[in-house]
Amino acid sequence: MTVGWEYKQLGIVCENLDSKRVPITKSKRLSGPIPYYGASGVVDHVADYLFDEDLLLVSEDGANLLARTYPIAFSISGKTWVNNHAHVLRFEDMDSQRFIEYYLNSISLEPYVSGMAQPKLNQKSLNSITVPFPPLTEQKRIVAILDEAFAGIDAAVANTEKNLANARELFESYLNAIFTQKGDGWVEKKLGDIGATQTGSTPKTSNKANYGNYIPFIKPADFEQGGSLDYENQGLSEEGLTSARKVVAGSTLMVCIGATIGKCGWSDRDVTTNQQINTLTPAAGVSHKFIYYQMRTVNFQSRVLSNAGQATLPIINKSKWNALTVWLPKSICDQNSIVDKLDTLQTETQLLESIYQQKLETLAELKQSILQKAFAGELTALPEKTLEEAVA
Repeated sequence: MTVGWEYKQLGIVCENLDSKRVPITKSKRLSGPIPYYGASGVVDHVADYLFDEDLLLVSEDGANLLARTYPIAFSISGKTWVNNHAHVLRFEDMDSQRFIEYYLNSISLEPYVSGMAQPKLNQKSLNSITVPFPPLTEQKRIVAILDEAFAGIDAAVANTEKNLANARELFESYLNAIFTQKGDGWVEKKLGDIGATQTGSTPKTSNKANYGNYIPFIKPADFEQGGSLDYENQGLSEEGLTSARKVVAGSTLMVCIGATIGKCGWSDRDVTTNQQINTLTPAAGVSHKFIYYQMRTVNFQSRVLSNAGQATLPIINKSKWNALTVWLPKSICDQNSIVDKLDTLQTETQLLESIYQQKLETLAELKQSILQKAFAGELTALPEKTLEEAVA
């Protein structure tokens, strides 16, 4: 134990105000300027308030208690309303509140959470969490260092996320421009007129002999970034292939039902697919990757959705899919030239994305490293060089 530090249960260092929470169903909320908080933050705005002070909210339920994709503890101030999905904690001073906020966001709550399908952190478990509690002067010092460090890190994260979005937008803009502007001599053709189309099928899952490693069996989850496919998931056996429909190498694939409708890809080997996927095997003179890239455009995707029925489970049937049109240069050489340019730009874009994603991971790791030092009593001052290198 660090000299001068105590370790106490959370319920001892703060006052729990859960009994003052009041949930309001959406139909009964009166719209207004007051933020209405739930487990993950503001979920609405209402006309009245329950609290008017500095408080710490802690998620009571939800998958984020375990996933931790965003903070589970967050400070609020002023006039607010809180529903029954967030615990409400009052501290004697703001420094203690911020210190505990940082601490709760730095630790795993798995030992305190009940239920995996519906994770819940009940009040008794919350109050039982053991927290470090140094003297107030030390809390102030640590919070000041963390605030300064995290402000720099958060700014770097925001800038990196912006660069990541810009890289993706640059590629998408170039992609859409090619197929919007088109070229001299391009012709419009229906999918059904430029090759063989088919919808996949699923062999009986009750017959285990249908499944094996003889040929890949592609499902919507197997579509990867850049249009490539994951061939390593469950495949079919030779027996299973007799109940399926083979798609030969050099085909274009699109998900035509469900939440990922419009997702597309291309195959560089023979595969089979399930019934959620339509495929086009182009005739001679048509590049399957040229069609793939065109299917990714805003124009084509919007036509897929406009031809899909049922909003809850969108689906575009094979006949409507066959009737969708694409534009083609008459020369396969021109198609391949465009594909080469798009392949090159996509590779460069993916490299940039990888760099930016790595930087985001480094920044997240730096945050955790700083927090671990802070709550182990090892945070003296953040070396400027460490932060400068991370945010550069």
